[in-house]
Amino acid sequence: MSKWFKRVLTVLVPVFLVTVLAGCAEQKPDNVYESTKESKKIVWGVKADTRLFGLMNVKTGNIDGFDIDLAKALTKQMYGKDAKAEFVQTTAKTKVPLLKNGNIDAVAAAMTITDDRKKIINYTQPYFGAGQSLLVKRGSGIKTVKDLNKAGIKVMAVKGTTAVDNVHKFAPKARVLELDDYAQAFTALKSKQGVAMTTDNGILYGVAKENPDYEVVGGTFTNEPYGLAVDKGQDEMSDHLNKALDELKANGTYSKLVKKWFGGIPGFNVKEVEEP
Repeated sequence: MSKWFKRVLTVLVPVFLVTVLAGCAEQKPDNVYESTKESKKIVWGVKADTRLFGLMNVKTGNIDGFDIDLAKALTKQMYGKDAKAEFVQTTAKTKVPLLKNGNIDAVAAAMTITDDRKKIINYTQPYFGAGQSLLVKRGSGIKTVKDLNKAGIKVMAVKGTTAVDNVHKFAPKARVLELDDYAQAFTALKSKQGVAMTTDNGILYGVAKENPDYEVVGGTFTNEPYGLAVDKGQDEMSDHLNKALDELKANGTYSKLVKKWFGGIPGFNVKEVEEP
């Protein structure tokens, strides 16, 4: 590829992306609840790289996880058994822009409720009690976040997540290596680029379940429950999601999904999930 062609691509690709997003924004409904009710379909932004919450199944081509099952259950609870949940893969960087542009109707992606995010999006009530923890190689000697507070120690975290700021807060002497996703962060841990990977406990238990040489330690040193998200001003949609979530808890569906995905994991407290 010539240098000239590379320069052309550098200019044209961003313009193309902005044009595409602008086109999507023009079709954005004024009332997401009424729009999804009419179509009997909710387009959800989800994770596809996070075991237990949302992970691409290479055999089926589907995304599997707790957030996926919950989104399906909420969609049918709101609009009936023949209602459809569709899924769009998101990352920490893309889920809010996709929501704001109208590419997706709602987010179910292990998304921590924060004051900063509340300024630009609507959250539902918490649906999953999460807190930040540490993943380390067995025998590492690291037991709590305080063990990371030493000059020169490196910790892996994912860009755009609350984990990065929390390390700076609880272990200010540590250096944070920011990776694009959890797979890259864990690969960096395995290659000894740092001594620990940090994010929410549920995500780390998912990694540890598939990698027995690693363990989750330190309990949870933050309280950061997850919420479902819709665009700012879509109060009717968030209200109906809250209502549907309450109904799923009352009829036992929510508890069954929690136990399905997290009930058999040693050391994981299911009660903390159900009572965020």
